[in-house]
Amino acid sequence: MPTAMKRWISLFLALLVTLQQPAPTTALIEDVLDIIHVVKEVSSGILKAWDIVQASPLAANIDFPLMREKQRKVLQRLKEVTRQIDQTEEQHAEYVALAIDTVTSHMNLNGPILAKMNDIGDTVNRISSRYQQMQKYEAHKDKLEMSTLITFAEWTVSPNAHSVHHLMDRLHLILFGSEEKANTTGTSSSSSSLLAHLATSYEASTNEICNTQQSAQQFVYSLYADIALTELKAYTMMEFSWMMLRVYGKGNFTQEAELMRTDYERRTERTLKLLKDVMTRADRIVWRCDPKKHVAGVTYDEVTRLLQGYIENEVDLNNEETCRETCSFYQSTRSEGCFKDLYCARQPKCSGRLYNCQFVDSDMWVCPSSKNSTRRYEYIEYENGRTLGKRSNCVRGTTKVDSWWRYLFWHCSYCFCMCDEQGLKSDRFFNLREAVSDVKRNRVVTGLRFVKKNRIFHLQIQEGELLPRGGINHTTLSWKPVENYNIFDRDVKKGTDYHTLSYESRSIDLDDVNTDDNSFVVTGVRFRVVGAHLNLEACYSEFDFKTGQLQQPEVNSYWKSNDNTDVSGDSKTRREKVSLSNADVSTRTITYSIPQSRHNQYIEFTNTDLDKDAAQSTVPFMDVQDVISNPPVPLSGIGIYYKGRNGYGGFLGPKIITYDFTPHVQVPKNKY
Repeated sequence: MPTAMKRWISLFLALLVTLQQPAPTTALIEDVLDIIHVVKEVSSGILKAWDIVQASPLAANIDFPLMREKQRKVLQRLKEVTRQIDQTEEQHAEYVALAIDTVTSHMNLNGPILAKMNDIGDTVNRISSRYQQMQKYEAHKDKLEMSTLITFAEWTVSPNAHSVHHLMDRLHLILFGSEEKANTTGTSSSSSSLLAHLATSYEASTNEICNTQQSAQQFVYSLYADIALTELKAYTMMEFSWMMLRVYGKGNFTQEAELMRTDYERRTERTLKLLKDVMTRADRIVWRCDPKKHVAGVTYDEVTRLLQGYIENEVDLNNEETCRETCSFYQSTRSEGCFKDLYCARQPKCSGRLYNCQFVDSDMWVCPSSKNSTRRYEYIEYENGRTLGKRSNCVRGTTKVDSWWRYLFWHCSYCFCMCDEQGLKSDRFFNLREAVSDVKRNRVVTGLRFVKKNRIFHLQIQEGELLPRGGINHTTLSWKPVENYNIFDRDVKKGTDYHTLSYESRSIDLDDVNTDDNSFVVTGVRFRVVGAHLNLEACYSEFDFKTGQLQQPEVNSYWKSNDNTDVSGDSKTRREKVSLSNADVSTRTITYSIPQSRHNQYIEFTNTDLDKDAAQSTVPFMDVQDVISNPPVPLSGIGIYYKGRNGYGGFLGPKIITYDFTPHVQVPKNKY
């Protein structure tokens, strides 16, 4: 991809975002994001430069020293204008590179898009090359010959296929299509534009969002931005070219400059209409893909020993020490003893309840896990050849475990049950205390991640200072420390400070908590328990888009969630369950997990598959990677989602929904 294409974000949050009221100035719209202010300042600088030029006589025999002085003043104003453009371009260079690299990864798979992107790259290069040449002329303004500037100016504005004006038209045509064709067919939709195709391709690729950490709407901003900046460069060159030609008495050029501004305004107006349409359809969700390598405690963590495979003989599953039933009879029971200190004495006892017992085979060899492991067994190999778990070298040595007969009538079978046992090796707690940004210092939530501290899972927030027009002060970004408490602390209460998962209460709701009111942003998160489900809530605070100030957050704030508890009603309204069946350990998959849940669903923590893992792990695992956007923006929503692959346990993770800038995109109502 050409180097110039890597500027495709310099106007990043910009020429597009505005409030409802137009400005009574020559700029596009009064209340817009940061870069539109750059555009306004550039436009103002150009108009001031025209004040210098218009004082110049048009006679061909004008004094040469006077021409030189006018030239010097015009080029000095040019220097000020280009400095503003260059600073803006530098600020957003990183986001440009991310977006363009993303486009590049798809280009080879789509010939037509490849051709168009190469064409755009060529056009941007040609405009940028001329712009850089103009900057060199400004740097050496005191040594340039008059003919050099005149030649450059005439070359820039000449009505031919190589002029800057033609290049601007060409760039617009490639990206957005023919305006005449759209008028002829009566079509105003942007769905067929290159920008829309790239946005659709971006959303379809599950990995790209993780490479850029940008929502699809941010990605659209990124692709559009450099085009807008490139057009601004071209517009600047043409304005100053007309000025220089007038300075040297080549003509008045008032009408020519006006026509050029009219074309620029027309293109901008159409672009903003199409852009708004694409942005409206673009997704605003950011989530995290699997890392290249899973690292426990770094990229993922686990709920441990919630439901775990456990071997117990029927004689110890009842108070009478009988063997009169079958294993399947015991669907909810306890380990009541240890008959004659058989195998029960050689393994840690399940002190909780036992569920869903079943008979696999009478005799087996058991490979126990290490004492510091949260697993009980590495694998179990039955005499009939069936193996539960991955058979490997057994470090602690296998133990032969045999069922037996009692009085020739009753078979005392070893059953395979699910143990629900709280203990020091069982991390099954979720924080219920709220995590709120420092609203008194105008901080808002910009990111989320799961953190396990003191065996408790917390939803941690990243916060940053909110700036005017939806900006975030990068220097203030920080992860707010989670609350440091233990479940055994004196003032800590179950059900108030934390939730404990159990066989009866192990569901978590998969929701997108979002707001359509663009005057509110997320300032807090928390979990609550609704029935037997963990349920996500978001705190919203009102803010002023123009100033970036939170509006009395202590008063103008509220909590929002999806309160749906219907799990068995009408299919259109009920909360659907995401089922995990035959699930292996989440990290054993060799392919990346993909999102498999949607809003208004739920999932239960459960055990891994008997054959694949001897039911020793609790799935899904928890994705503890940072979920942030690049660049950081305020959020209109948050969510919990499930990602995985068929046959594996998958992961639960948070997602963020970036602020919707679309309502602030308005077609300019002012003439330049």
